[in-house]
Amino acid sequence: MPGDYFTETVCGKICPVEIEELGNRLRNRRTAAGRTIASVAADAGLSVPYIANLENGRGNPTLSAVNSLAAALGVHLVVELAAGDESVAPLSMPDSLVQFARSPRFATEAARLAGTGAPIMVRERLLHAMAGMASLSRRQLTELDWHRILDTVVLITRSG
Repeated sequence: MPGDYFTETVCGKICPVEIEELGNRLRNRRTAAGRTIASVAADAGLSVPYIANLENGRGNPTLSAVNSLAAALGVHLVVELAAGDESVAPLSMPDSLVQFARSPRFATEAARLAGTGAPIMVRERLLHAMAGMASLSRRQLTELDWHRILDTVVLITRSG
């Protein structure tokens, strides 16, 4: 199938990975962190066109390249091996959340939550948690919804 990356072994196919999905995830992580392709490329030791192609669903990345990209984005690569017809549904990052993550309020609250810890890691965990909340809704969430979810996180993480 076009857009699928297949790894074949003597025993058969291990797993298909949608290149478009990988590209979307990379772009979402990069933009949520407020990074340019050039800055990620420099940190990952990869070229700008290589990363741009991956983000646009083109290419055949190595595990090493994806691992370098993950490290440059302050996250870690998780590879799962599933038996038979098991599948793990990826948690998608809604466009409205990606946009909200660029707001000054989100940046301020993520930095406050990080304290002296790793701000990129906390930002990613916050985005993941918010995307998880969105997956419970049957409608597209708006900016106001994201503010409400962030308010909830702020309230439950407040000490005292």
